[in-house]
Amino acid sequence: MAPSDFINRFSMQPHPEGGFYSSTYQASFLIPQHSLPGSFHASRPVSSAIYYLLEQGDFSSFHRIASDECWHFYAGDPLWIHALAPDGSYTRTTLGPYEGMTFQYVVKAGTWFASEPAFGSNFSFVGCTVSPGFHFDEFEMATADRLISQYPTQASLITRLCRAPL
Repeated sequence: MAPSDFINRFSMQPHPEGGFYSSTYQASFLIPQHSLPGSFHASRPVSSAIYYLLEQGDFSSFHRIASDECWHFYAGDPLWIHALAPDGSYTRTTLGPYEGMTFQYVVKAGTWFASEPAFGSNFSFVGCTVSPGFHFDEFEMATADRLISQYPTQASLITRLCRAPL
């Protein structure tokens, strides 16, 4: 299948961070706000899930959320997930079906991260499961200047994978 086939089949819409997505699941059971950490502004479903697609030349801009996010590889080509941890460390994980890659990867809550199709990839069709469930009011897009001040050794990566200006 071509990227447009996935976009049409799953009624995917443009995502603010880049790429295309469609919501596939929102748990009906809610966690009350008073039972969640202070970074949550309202009650949340226990879990939510989306399909997500990135084509070569596009990227998911550096952002962070208040929940853990588990990425799942489904189809297409390998995807790189770039993570900047609160302790200052950087990791690049490759989602994909080949040796040395993984089918799942968890980005911990509060971690700045971005993703892009790996070198030579045409597109990546993946899924993301978030727990507690995702809501856009906990979604924070990074600005390049803010991240560069915290992670100066990753300045070129940050500049390339941030949509917000310096």
